[in-house]
Amino acid sequence: MEEKDYGHKPVLLEECLNALAIRPDGVYLDGTLGRAGHSQAILRCLTTGRLIGVDRDLAAIEAARERLAEFGDRVTLVHGNFSDLEDILRNLGITGIDGMLFDLGVSSPQLDEPRRGFSYMHDAPLDMRMDETAELDAGQVVNTWSGEELRRILYEYGEERYAPQIARAIVRGREDKPIETTGELVEVIRSAMPGKALREKQHPAKRSFQAIRIAVNGELDALPPMLEAAAEGLAPGGRLAVITFHSLEDRIVKQKMRELATGCTCPPEFPVCVCGKKPKLKLVNRKPIVSGPAELEENPRARSAKLRVAERTEY
Repeated sequence: MEEKDYGHKPVLLEECLNALAIRPDGVYLDGTLGRAGHSQAILRCLTTGRLIGVDRDLAAIEAARERLAEFGDRVTLVHGNFSDLEDILRNLGITGIDGMLFDLGVSSPQLDEPRRGFSYMHDAPLDMRMDETAELDAGQVVNTWSGEELRRILYEYGEERYAPQIARAIVRGREDKPIETTGELVEVIRSAMPGKALREKQHPAKRSFQAIRIAVNGELDALPPMLEAAAEGLAPGGRLAVITFHSLEDRIVKQKMRELATGCTCPPEFPVCVCGKKPKLKLVNRKPIVSGPAELEENPRARSAKLRVAERTEY
C-alpha cells in the first residue's frame, strides 16, 4: 500500500535514530512531534517499547494521530509546550526515559500553510502561533509593542542589522491603520531597508519574520527549562538529541548541555569541591552533526540543521 505523503521530510533522520541508540523495549519521547516523521521511524524500531509525542500545535497532534494509528496504544500524544516537560512527565507518571528528541523551530507544514502567517512568501493574517489556542499572535506584537521592544527583538532574535530602521517604519506604518497581513508587513520592512540590502540573495523580511515568530512563541525562553527537565527525566545511559536551525537556538543548547555536563562549579582555587554538583550529562558529540550532500539535495531546509547529542550519566 502506498504511504500517504504528510508534507514533511524528517531532518537528519538516520542520524537521530543512531544518536538515540534505540532499544526495542525502550521508552522514547518526541518533544516536537510535528507530522510525526521522526516518531514513526522510532516506533518502527520498537517491539514492546513505547513513544510519547508532544506538540503545542493541535493540527500536528491530529495529523500524528492518523499517521501513527497503526501503533495503537504504544503511542501517547500530548498537547503541550516542551517548556512544561517536567509537568508533562509528572502527569504521565513516567520516569527513566531511554531517549528524547527535540526538533526545534517551525515545521514545514506550518511554513507551507499560508493561513498560519509564518511565511513572508504568502499574504495572510499576521498570526505565527505554533499553538493556535495561545493568546499572543504576531499582529499584537507588530501593532502594540513599543518601538524599542520591536527594535530589541529584531536585533536579538533576528540578528537584523537594520532593526532600528525597521522598528521605526513599523511604528510609523501602524499610526494610520493596523498592519494586518504578512504582505503588508513585508512592504513596511522593504520600505525601511537600503537598496543594497534589498539586492541581497536572502529575502529582506526573513530575519524580521524569524524574530517576530520567536517572540510570539517564546521559543528561546523555553529551551533552558526543557533541557533541565530532559536531563532529569532520562534514565542512566538515556540519550538526548536536539536539532537546531539557527545560531541563537544552537548557542543556548550548546551552552546548556555543556553546563549540565560540567558538574562542579567551585572556583579553581578551592582544594576540594564544596558545591556537591555532579554532571547530569556527558556530551556524545563535541561538534554538531550536520546533513550530508544527499539530504541537502533532497531537502534544502536541512541546510542549517545541527544535531547535538548528550547522554545521561549514572546517578
